[in-house]
Amino acid sequence: MAGPGGLLATLRNHWKKTALGAGLLGWGASWMHGRHRDNLLRRAACQEAEVFGNQLIPSSMPLKKATVFLNPAACKGKARNLFEKNAAPILHLSGLDVTVVKTDYEGQAKKLLELMENTDLIIIAGGDGTVQEVITGLLRRADEAAFSKIPIGFIPLGKTCTLSHTLYPESTNQVQHITNATLAILKGETVPLDVLQIKGEKEQPVFAVTGLRWGSYRDAGAKASKYWYLGPLKTKAAHFFSTLKEWPQKRQADLMYLGPTERPPEEPEEKPSRPPLYVRLYRRLRLYWSPPRKEIPQEAAPEDWEELKLSTIEFSIATQNRQLDLTRTEDFMDICIEADTVSKGQFVNRGSQKMRDPHTCPEGSQCIQASRCILQLPEGAEGSFGIDNEEYEAMPVEVKLLPRKLRFFCDPRMREQMLRAAVQ
Repeated sequence: MAGPGGLLATLRNHWKKTALGAGLLGWGASWMHGRHRDNLLRRAACQEAEVFGNQLIPSSMPLKKATVFLNPAACKGKARNLFEKNAAPILHLSGLDVTVVKTDYEGQAKKLLELMENTDLIIIAGGDGTVQEVITGLLRRADEAAFSKIPIGFIPLGKTCTLSHTLYPESTNQVQHITNATLAILKGETVPLDVLQIKGEKEQPVFAVTGLRWGSYRDAGAKASKYWYLGPLKTKAAHFFSTLKEWPQKRQADLMYLGPTERPPEEPEEKPSRPPLYVRLYRRLRLYWSPPRKEIPQEAAPEDWEELKLSTIEFSIATQNRQLDLTRTEDFMDICIEADTVSKGQFVNRGSQKMRDPHTCPEGSQCIQASRCILQLPEGAEGSFGIDNEEYEAMPVEVKLLPRKLRFFCDPRMREQMLRAAVQ
C-alpha cells in the first residue's frame, strides 16, 4: 500500500488528470452548494407565504381569485419549470384561488384577456413580451375602465424583464428574484404605472409600459443573435456589419406633439362608505325642490401642437416607469431624437450600451416632454418599431400617454425607496 509520499508522487506524475479531477470536484461542490442555497430560499419563501394562508377570514367572504398568465416559451422554454418550482408553491400556500392560463402561441394572451371573467388579481409570468400582450388585451376590452383597476403582479421569467428593475430589488440569484416578486404580490403594496397607447391608422391600439423605439440601433440589435458564434462580441459585430450595408443611417419623419399635462389628484383606492338613509333622502328632496342651474358649456381651448421635421439615427418614446416619481406634478413621456451625425465607431460602441439600456438618451440628443404625439413616416419607411422589446411594422402612429393607468404590485422596500427619493 502506497504511503503519503507515494500518493504525492502519483499525483505529481499524473498532474493533468489531477488538475481535471480537482476542477470537476470543485464544480460539483459549487453546484451542490448552489442547489442547497436555492432550496433554503424556496423553503423560507413558502414559510412566509403560509403566514398569509393561515389568516382567518369570515365564512361569508369568498377566496380571492388570482388569474396567472404564464408564457411557457419565455426564457428559452424554461419559464414553466421556473414558475412551478419557485412561484406556484408560494401562490397556493397563500390561500389564493389560483387559475393558471398557459399561452401556446404569440398573441394568444390578448385573445384570452377578452374572454376573462372577473378576477381579483392578474399575475403575469413571463418577460416583456408577455407583459405587453396582457396589458394590450386588458385595455382593448369594452369594459377596460373597470378591469384596469384590477391590481397586476409581475413574476419575471423572461430573457428581458424591464419592469422588474422598477418593482423589485436587484438580485443576482434567479430563485431569490422570482420568490421576492411572488411574495410582493401577497404583501399588497402597489405603485401606479403610466401606459402608452400606440395607434396606427387602421390597426387596433397596442399598449406599452416601457416605450417605443424606431431606428438603426434597434434594427442592428435585433440581428445580434445571428452572430451567436462570436460570443460576447456578437453585439458589436451586429452593429459593425450594419454600417457596411448602409451609411449614414438616417430616419426621416414629421413629428407633432403636445406638452406635459398637469397631474390631477390621485383618486382614493377605497370607495367612501354609503351615507345613512336620512342623509340620502334629504339630498334627494333638496335636488327636487331646488334643481341645479344649467351651466353654459365653455368652449375647449384649442390644442397647441408643436411641429418638427426629424432626421435622426434613432427616435424613441419612453414612459417615466423606469424612474418613478410618486410626487411629480406633471404627466409626460420622454421623446428622444438622437443626432444623425455619429461616426461608425461611436455607432458600434453606443449600440452595445443600448443593448443594456435601450432607452438611454445620449448627449447631444434633442429631448422633449410630451403628453401626446403623432409620428408621420414617409411611404416605404425602413426598419421596424420596437414596442416593449417586441417587433412591429413601422407605420404612422399616434402615441398617447395614459398616466397612472395600471397598478402593479411592488416590493415594499422599493416603494419606500421611491418615497424617500421624492422627499430628498
